[in-house]
Amino acid sequence: MPAEKKPSNKTEKLLEGLGNSILSDIKDGKNPSFSATTRTKSNIFYDKKEGFLRLGSAMEEHSFINLAQSKRFMQTIAIAAKCHSFISQNLHASIRGLFYQLKFSLGEDVDENIFDEQSESNPLIEDLEVALGTKRENMNLNANRKGVLAGNLRIIDNYGNEKIEIDASKMGRSGWAIPSDVDNDIEFVDVKAKYVLVVEKDALWQRLNEDGFWKKENAILITPQGQAARGTRRLIRKLADMGLPIYVFNDGDAWGWYIYWTIKTGSINLAYIGKDIATPEAKFIGVTMADLEKYDFLKSMTMTATEVDIKRAQDMLNYQWINQYPEWVAELKQVLKIKKKLEQDSLQGPRLTFVDDYIRDKIKNKDFLP
Repeated sequence: MPAEKKPSNKTEKLLEGLGNSILSDIKDGKNPSFSATTRTKSNIFYDKKEGFLRLGSAMEEHSFINLAQSKRFMQTIAIAAKCHSFISQNLHASIRGLFYQLKFSLGEDVDENIFDEQSESNPLIEDLEVALGTKRENMNLNANRKGVLAGNLRIIDNYGNEKIEIDASKMGRSGWAIPSDVDNDIEFVDVKAKYVLVVEKDALWQRLNEDGFWKKENAILITPQGQAARGTRRLIRKLADMGLPIYVFNDGDAWGWYIYWTIKTGSINLAYIGKDIATPEAKFIGVTMADLEKYDFLKSMTMTATEVDIKRAQDMLNYQWINQYPEWVAELKQVLKIKKKLEQDSLQGPRLTFVDDYIRDKIKNKDFLP
């Protein structure tokens, strides 16, 4: 059964405001429309002062009586109406569930669906987020959970009609699965840790969890399990706001770099919520090309950099938010010179627990890339 209906919230009122504005246009004989900040690459810039990617000020109008926009406009309003329904019932849906809620014919005499593929509805959810100045999580939309956490903190989760307390230090080998929404009806309390360690791969997270690394170091141990979902990035931002240093431990290759920089500066696709999910103060502790000189055994653990790795390194040297750091310029030029890459798993070469010592030494000696 759905949870008890809550008082009208800000996002519900924003959706109602959008609906009332469109109704007003229709009553006045105007072309129904709404405006939103443009989400094209040309309207995205790196805010050097704040340290993340964000949207510019260019605006665009979405209108119904426009051959190129009418279907998209109708689809966006359909999403808005459905989300308003979710909020009013105090129910949540996945973005996949939303697609199926709206995958139906426009009528018996109209052989066309509102949506044929989820690839149509997903970007329109983002359009709606920008137009209303809210987030999909506030519209009761969830994505798949991705990411795991362990550490000395408690989580108060107001789920349905229950208030559930979760102790992240007592989750065993599995850890706490990070939800896609870490803001609404959830609270992080008793955060007793010195820092946050974000580990790219789940396998390495399991290695460190088994060793009790986070207990020994009094750290919060997170794995995004590859590319970090926006819920995990939001959680990292929230922990940084609590004053915890953020260290990211990834592969020294194109994928590892990409994961790090989306955590640090955000991404082009989500620039409209960059302030909420980017963590500019994050540090990259490895693995790096410089490690080859510090740890002899790693020289036999390298892999040949692929064309993708080389291309990404070349591209990164042109990014303003990266080439402002001499340390990163040197790292990327070394990749281009020796055409090698390193995986974080290689640190298990000497012994399985060597990775623990590596991380401790990196943090102790402040041996990281900005």
